[in-house]
Amino acid sequence: MEQLQHFCHPQHPLIFNEETISDKYCYGCRELVSGSFYSCTKCNDFYHHKSCAELPLGMYHPLHPTHPLILFIPWRYDDLEFSKCKICKESRYEYAYRCSHCDYNFHIKCGSLVPTMEVEVHNHPSTSTGRIELQHFSHLEHPLIFNEEEKRGYICFGCQEPILGPSYSCIECGDFYHHKSCAELPFEFYHPLHPMHPLILFPELNYENNEEFSKCQVCNQFRNEYTYRCSCCNFNLHNRCASLPPTMKAEIHDHQLILLWRWILFTCDFCGKKDEGLPYLCNLCGFWCHRSCATLPHKVKVVRHKHLLNLIHSLQLHQSNSPFCHLCARNVDTNYGLYCCSKCDFFAHLNCVMNEIDMEDINLLELKEEENEDVDSVKCYEVKNIKVGEDEIGIAIEIEHLSHKHNLKLTDEVINNEKCNGCVRAILPPFYSCAECSFFLHKSCAELPQKMRHPLHQHPLTLLPQAPNRRKWFWCDACSQRCNGFIYKCDVCWFKLDVQCSLVKGFLTHESHEHRLILSKTNYKQRCNNCGYKGNQVFSCTICEFALDFKCVTLPHTTRYEQHEHPFILCYTAEDDSGEYYCDICEEERDQKHWFYFCKNCSYPAHRQCILGKTPNCK
Repeated sequence: MEQLQHFCHPQHPLIFNEETISDKYCYGCRELVSGSFYSCTKCNDFYHHKSCAELPLGMYHPLHPTHPLILFIPWRYDDLEFSKCKICKESRYEYAYRCSHCDYNFHIKCGSLVPTMEVEVHNHPSTSTGRIELQHFSHLEHPLIFNEEEKRGYICFGCQEPILGPSYSCIECGDFYHHKSCAELPFEFYHPLHPMHPLILFPELNYENNEEFSKCQVCNQFRNEYTYRCSCCNFNLHNRCASLPPTMKAEIHDHQLILLWRWILFTCDFCGKKDEGLPYLCNLCGFWCHRSCATLPHKVKVVRHKHLLNLIHSLQLHQSNSPFCHLCARNVDTNYGLYCCSKCDFFAHLNCVMNEIDMEDINLLELKEEENEDVDSVKCYEVKNIKVGEDEIGIAIEIEHLSHKHNLKLTDEVINNEKCNGCVRAILPPFYSCAECSFFLHKSCAELPQKMRHPLHQHPLTLLPQAPNRRKWFWCDACSQRCNGFIYKCDVCWFKLDVQCSLVKGFLTHESHEHRLILSKTNYKQRCNNCGYKGNQVFSCTICEFALDFKCVTLPHTTRYEQHEHPFILCYTAEDDSGEYYCDICEEERDQKHWFYFCKNCSYPAHRQCILGKTPNCK
């Protein structure tokens, strides 16, 4: 049974049939099918004359000899003018050839009036402008223009990796960037993993709603990149997986590694994981490993740590003393590969380090192994008046702060129903206030640095008195709550933190738990033990299964409520063993597992949301 893989229908092969039919129209020329034909037997559609199905993908034509013409499907374009034939002056739903450089089209029936010469799809014609241009199947509207040196790091349309070097792009659209190698990939080829049939190139992102259809047989992933496919066997191969090097010299092993072109079940000797795929192996000592492990960088920099991390094969420690990963807070098996810091006790799993949410985008060749620049020392205020205490320590009793136009004076007064303009929490002494208007600032908020670094983000953050937008409020990227107080904002990207979240760094000792908690930022969600919310960035215990999210970690330990004369204290366990617990504000039942606020003087318990309100970080 003769089969054909056709560009119009990569899902299934077209089957050749010598029988005669008279009630089906050709998908290519839109004429009734007569004589031998190709069709898809699974879809019962996509009928083609044999001649239409076997049209060359590219050709030179006497009517347009300067550039190659590429076969395309006009009805996929809504703009009828775009696909209008230069010969018949019509836009018809049939296959056409196109030169995107000259905006020149002709239908296959119009073009067949003159003899043609078949060419390779990716040809490089010389042009009168002196530029190298490429007509590419991914972008038929315009030619892609060659650029000898691309330095801006645009993402390649073919492999989804940054481009630094020779490239092609569409200057008309300002898009469709390609590495030179990705743009010049062969449209069809045979591969040793699938030698029976040719593999046809297609863009995987066209099938992002059906990831199983285009999942690669080697990496078993959908990655939105160019893929080779055999529709006869439903076999897919990412371009990068298809071009794996047959041998490699890896940092993790002393001998040369050889690629085994066979899909097998194996255990990687570097990461310890059992997997199915194409391993690299050492014939001398029987070492097996993933390609991803063999290509791990020897040194990396992560956002969460100030020093470089080194890749090591194992660590000679007793497993009972096994360290924990400082990125996910889970134990590290020191019998296998890991990343560690040579200057301090910082360890991390291989997959945690390579996770894109923690990798720091820097040039390691330019990085000096020194501590990050100290950006936390710039003050936001100027002292106007100092009072020297009995211990001969000067206290700033009057300041000029960048957040307010008037001078602020220090006070120990206790007031109700007012919030700090910085952290937007109940104002508690000591604090600064304005004698001319209702502006309050905790002493600790006034002393916040103008710039700071935070383990959640790789760039320095700058303190602003309010969000730089019309609304004057923002969503914090740590606790996901709305805030209209001070904001720490990244000058490079859109990352934002409120004051409370900015003060919580990598490690935490919390009254609700007996063990120390570590900031854990993962690509999987973890549940907060207090509120039950699942998130990617929580504070986890390295000893037991306990975690808190930023919203619960930053709850105020002491606060006030309207005209109530006493402060409320945050409590983590039920106030008694009665088994019945209610909120004295809303009079609804309380979950004994959830934290609550309690006035000990009045035995007055309340839900935290009843005390703090729906938007506790807004004034």
